[in-house]
Amino acid sequence: MPTVGVKRDLLFKSLGRTYTDEEFDELCFEFGLELDEITSEKEIISREQGDSKASGASDVILYKIDVPANRYDLLCLEGLVRGLQVFKNKLEAPRYRRVGPVSGEPQQLIITKETAAVRPFAVAAVLRNMTFTQERYDSFIELQEKLHQNICRKRSLVAIGTHDLDTISGPFTYTAKPPGEIRFKPLNQTKEYTATELMALYKNDSHLRHYLHIIEDKPLYPVIYDSNGVVLSMPPIINGDHSKITLNTKNVFVECTATDLTKAKTVLDMMVTMFSEYCSQPFTVEEADVVCPDGKTCKYPELAYRKEKLSSDFVNRKVGINVSTEKIAQLLTRMCLRSEATGVGDEIEVEIPPTRSDVIHACDIMEDAAMAYGFNNIPRTTPRTYTVANQFPINKLTELLRQDLAAAGFTEALNFALCSKEDIADKLRKKISDTRAAHISNPKTAEFQVARTTLLPGLLKTIAANRKMPLPLRLFEISDVVLKDETKDVGARNSRRVCAVYYNKSPGFEVIHGLLDRTMQLLEVKSAHGEGYHIQATEDSTFFPGRCAEIFVRGKSVGRLGVLHPDVITRFELTMPCSALEMDIEPFLGHTAEASLTHDVPMQEVLKHKFITQDDSSPAPSSRPTSTKTVFGDMSTPAGLKALNDFLADKSYVEGFVASQADTAILDAIPSAPSPTFCHVLRWYNHIKSFQRERASLPSAESQFVLPAAPPASTDDASDDDLDLFGSDDDAESEEAARIREQRLAEYAAKKSKKPALVAKSSILLDVKPWDDETDMSKVEECVRSVSMDGLLWGQSKLVPVGYGIKKLQIGCVVEDDKVGTDLLEEAITAFEEYVQSVDVAAFNKI
Repeated sequence: MPTVGVKRDLLFKSLGRTYTDEEFDELCFEFGLELDEITSEKEIISREQGDSKASGASDVILYKIDVPANRYDLLCLEGLVRGLQVFKNKLEAPRYRRVGPVSGEPQQLIITKETAAVRPFAVAAVLRNMTFTQERYDSFIELQEKLHQNICRKRSLVAIGTHDLDTISGPFTYTAKPPGEIRFKPLNQTKEYTATELMALYKNDSHLRHYLHIIEDKPLYPVIYDSNGVVLSMPPIINGDHSKITLNTKNVFVECTATDLTKAKTVLDMMVTMFSEYCSQPFTVEEADVVCPDGKTCKYPELAYRKEKLSSDFVNRKVGINVSTEKIAQLLTRMCLRSEATGVGDEIEVEIPPTRSDVIHACDIMEDAAMAYGFNNIPRTTPRTYTVANQFPINKLTELLRQDLAAAGFTEALNFALCSKEDIADKLRKKISDTRAAHISNPKTAEFQVARTTLLPGLLKTIAANRKMPLPLRLFEISDVVLKDETKDVGARNSRRVCAVYYNKSPGFEVIHGLLDRTMQLLEVKSAHGEGYHIQATEDSTFFPGRCAEIFVRGKSVGRLGVLHPDVITRFELTMPCSALEMDIEPFLGHTAEASLTHDVPMQEVLKHKFITQDDSSPAPSSRPTSTKTVFGDMSTPAGLKALNDFLADKSYVEGFVASQADTAILDAIPSAPSPTFCHVLRWYNHIKSFQRERASLPSAESQFVLPAAPPASTDDASDDDLDLFGSDDDAESEEAARIREQRLAEYAAKKSKKPALVAKSSILLDVKPWDDETDMSKVEECVRSVSMDGLLWGQSKLVPVGYGIKKLQIGCVVEDDKVGTDLLEEAITAFEEYVQSVDVAAFNKI
């Protein structure tokens, strides 16, 4: 979400009243905004650059307000104040008008055919007789920058130019020329430069260098001239100094060049509607003619109003309220959407102004109605239906394998799904054409060029980053790879794989082979040809000759294992032998990914191999216990069910956070499916019933929840078989059992509360990249280490060559997961804009 910074006192002055911080925070929430921070310019500079840089900065209080990304009309003080005043019913939403010039013809912008190869579209408008103050001027410039960063996508889609119309003369020409032929004095410079010289000059500019890539590789650069040959701007890089805006400017010529005409129209509408209130005729904008290369003339800005119709029933149903048609129309009008009931049933006609380009569907109108009604005022209701969630079988199998591989002494790693071409090809002694890799068309860096086709490079890079750890290193990862597949509609498919590596002074092939045998044992796949699994010698350039085997399951190849080739080890900057195993785990789910699991093993495997399951080897448990009495009461009575319903109101399970024998015991104590009146019990009942197939493997209960049944009345013909050996002889014994149970529950709770909470920690390796080879890397490291947070400990660092004399800083740290996140670290480090270009996470491991 974009953040708008406004001066508090200026905002209150524009609103016509003052608010406490709490009151304004509440007002923002009601309007769908968020007051993110209360700060000052001095505090911001002190936090980002240190106290020494903050001396002399302003102490004026600033409100940092988070605005929805598509509400471009709220990105400046003018739009924000206008929206809040309409919301508070202090004024009506203004009506924007396009007018012709008072005298003469409209200003004209002529587009030539040469622009088609770079930025083919342009729109323009004029703001007449404006009155600027310093605050208005600052807001005008800031809105341009906010739009550039947001809808304009950092000027790649649209670039805005604003000019003092009194210093230039039309008609204006928008064309494209070779960079050597463009010469002018750019904004805030003292001499003229050619376009080629400007591109070299701005290479080191902290602001403009981010936009050079948009046109620097083009043979022609876009440029706008006036009728006297004066350069207005070279979009999307810089405006000319000749036509710059000042506080004395009265008439403003606004032009937008673009690769997307719709976006250009929206941006122009935003610029002129936000600041037309400062014209001598408020909320009027003078039109301009744009002549296209085909000779067609279009008038801008469009300032188009459109009308939509919807029913109040639609709004009431979607929001969950019951409000009259007239009331909904009033709510929408408060959101700058003029609305009125048409009188035809419950129909409402809504007028969408040019400032609300975010409204494209009836759901957007409904959302505004809900916002004006007040989210906190919407009554809470219980959903009428419940669904029973079930874990996706491939994910369930993955989780089970993770636990057992960890129990086998291997540490799990999690690596990026994207990698370089070199990682999956050259370093593994393969050709990139043989990898079936999906390539990224516009990779940000050379490290993320393709989607990985194997998990092995990521684990080897993790070992390389942890070479100083005690040997042996045992790592594994279970995750997806991406392979090209012409049969899929997207041309590629995901495949879930398991990969494990063993790194030590000796290759340790027997360790990896043993891990394979253990995995197959867990999956209940026997070591045998045909319907079982076996390994067969094969050759693979990634592995040492004669030390590679292919894994076959039911005659189908699912993976490989072996000792890695010395060249592979060297290319990943390792020095010791390494054995690896990688195989596909999806075949163990059978033909469908929706297979159910028995014994925590895919059901298809049980059927194919005719394994004996618990259901086959032991008689079925009794369908219903002899007792319906539980610690919540008698489950055959409404009172007992109500007590259980209240207990489950904020819980998913009777005990703990996973299904257990405690749940199945209570389930068996309920004679029949509960009534919908007991909604929480019904939701829990349906969920626990889904575990019937695997109930025997559920964790045991910590406490007893079902009470013993009362003994049956004795009769003369009663036999020994009728004796209830677990029943109570009298009420005293039942009271004693209850007392003991409560005592044990209390002791367990006390014992559990004394256990110290585990502090989850992670080891993170960061790649900090500078702007160029002239950046002082010692200063970069000093800046990085100056980042101090509770739960953050910096470790060792080194400089790693990237190319062309540039080096990146690779630095490790240990963080407490609850206190420090990677996003927080990256934000803190990239704040040093002068030295740091970007920050990437090279490795992330749980400790």
